[in-house]
Amino acid sequence: MIFKFLSKNKQAKTFAPLVTDMHCHLLPGVDDGSSNLQETISCLKTLASVGFKKVHFTPHFQANYPNEEEDIKKRFETLKKQLSEQNDGSLPEIGIISGEYRFDPRFARRPGVDNVLTLPGKRLLCEFSLHFNDYMPMDIFAEYQRLGYKLILAHPERYPYLGIHSQEVEKMKETGIFFQVNVLSLNGFYGEAAKQKGFDYIKAGMVEYLGTDTHNMRYANALIETAENKEVQKMIATHTFLNNEL
Repeated sequence: MIFKFLSKNKQAKTFAPLVTDMHCHLLPGVDDGSSNLQETISCLKTLASVGFKKVHFTPHFQANYPNEEEDIKKRFETLKKQLSEQNDGSLPEIGIISGEYRFDPRFARRPGVDNVLTLPGKRLLCEFSLHFNDYMPMDIFAEYQRLGYKLILAHPERYPYLGIHSQEVEKMKETGIFFQVNVLSLNGFYGEAAKQKGFDYIKAGMVEYLGTDTHNMRYANALIETAENKEVQKMIATHTFLNNEL
């Protein structure tokens, strides 16, 4: 009985092969993610418990959250110090501060591109509106690629107006845009349509990265459930992703 109890409560390290979570909103108080230090710590402990060794931070940069890069960098340095002081050995490695940039007309009017916060290797995480297909920024993609940025589109499975065989998706893949699927999508966190599209993109070989997109403990608890999902476990074991390069 004792051994059965221990086995049942042992946390699955499903995401260990990925090494790095490259998409989360755990910088407190800057967007719709973590609201305070303790929530961030709890979420980070959960990320470590399901196998992640390192976590990069990617706060929103968009109209609803008009963050400024210099302020975000200062906040991140403060957070790192606080986490170092409270780390009991259960936290993952704290990576770098990056951002999730909404590619919309506001972004197109940015005065420059040198100060954007990127993932390692000049990789820039970007997103579209989840609801409105009123702007497909192929011109912005091309400009950033010309300047040496490697663009990663966050959670393509969540855009209801983008289909796996759509001209827009085909064009993005032809021009070298990387795709990052949210692992929670694969457990139905965002609904059945996003789940199916997430698996379809992966099976079609169109996904280079996986991210948790963790915002708070509701996401973190769902991540624990996702780590126990046999279909997700099989997918992680049978597909290769590039997270460990970050």
